[in-house]
Amino acid sequence: MLDLKCKLYSFSMNVNKFQLFIVVFFSCVASNFAQYTDVINSNKPGFSESPYSVGTGVYQFESNVFYRNTSIEPTFSRPESLGLDLLFRTSFLFEKLELNTQLTYQRDKVAFKNIFTSSYDVSGFSRVTVGAKYLVYQQEYEDKSKEVRSWKRRHAFDTKRLIPSVAVYLGMNTDFVSEIHKTGSITPKVGILLQHNLTQDFNVITNVFYDNIGSDFSEFSYIITATQNFSDQWSAFIENQTIFQEYQNNTNLGLGLAYLYDTNLQFNTSARLLFEGQSKGYYASLGISYRINRHRDSFIELDDNGQEIKDTPISRYNKKQSSFFNRFFNIFKKKDKNTRSRPTRTRKATSKKKTGGFLGIFGKKKKKATKKETEIEKLEREIKELEKEMKKEDQKKKKNDNN
Repeated sequence: MLDLKCKLYSFSMNVNKFQLFIVVFFSCVASNFAQYTDVINSNKPGFSESPYSVGTGVYQFESNVFYRNTSIEPTFSRPESLGLDLLFRTSFLFEKLELNTQLTYQRDKVAFKNIFTSSYDVSGFSRVTVGAKYLVYQQEYEDKSKEVRSWKRRHAFDTKRLIPSVAVYLGMNTDFVSEIHKTGSITPKVGILLQHNLTQDFNVITNVFYDNIGSDFSEFSYIITATQNFSDQWSAFIENQTIFQEYQNNTNLGLGLAYLYDTNLQFNTSARLLFEGQSKGYYASLGISYRINRHRDSFIELDDNGQEIKDTPISRYNKKQSSFFNRFFNIFKKKDKNTRSRPTRTRKATSKKKTGGFLGIFGKKKKKATKKETEIEKLEREIKELEKEMKKEDQKKKKNDNN
């Protein structure tokens, strides 16, 4: 009997060690791959851009069909536009570095108004921009659910949420556009991207850009977007963009709605009021965001002290997987359905069920236990049943002895 109890105690200690290993392992993976999310991370339908990358091995397409209508002014104006805006995003080298290309093709109505109003139509690209952004600083937040001693501390506002995540943007505007949109040369575009996650379901994104630098059409602009997540699928935003130009300032006030159809597909729509100099009008859009997910998790080998061991078979494997050509050819490979998902972080705001980091792993994914975990649970139940049977046998023996 004593030997059996010792074995049970030893087994329970091994179970606890295994569970601790699982926790540490997944925590390390989550911190190492903070950029990738298992839900599509789209910038649409807003004009602002999140500082977070889509993650390595992800090839994402974000599109909007839009219609713009403003009043005709006496001078040269574009009172009407219908077009398609397409944004391609990917990351080959680092999780924090994203490469993107924006293409906008539209038909513009060009109007003149003196005694009589005359107009003509022009079709072509209005924007062809190639850029990159890099996440300089990512803010981490406290896990309030672990606070069990004080209700006040558990529900107190985390002041770290006032400090945003920060990324820098650098792009080049090509001059392969229609005649009315030409600036005369290739011009650079620089920007700073900020994101405040004030709660798990509400955040604010702020962008500051200096565009068409060095040309006669240089402009300074800012965008502020506030987004509320209502459920796992639905979210809404309100946005203000102001562009400062030499001869006039343009402002638009917009609101929009996004619906997450599945982990790789999002539908969105938006509407805006336009104030462009003395001209006023409106803007409407309808769009789809879709991604091809070829992301692969790498693994880190740690020593007894929890330090990373360099130059191991695993590190060499990771280096091979992260190479440019390997990621390029992965586009044409069929994705393995058994690939483990990553913690979530949507572009605008995530619900509590999709919170990234530690909770994202053990919140939504906790129900999907591994085979080893289920075997351990079965063994634990069998041991408990054995203990109950042994107690019953002891009680029977005592009764027999008394009789």
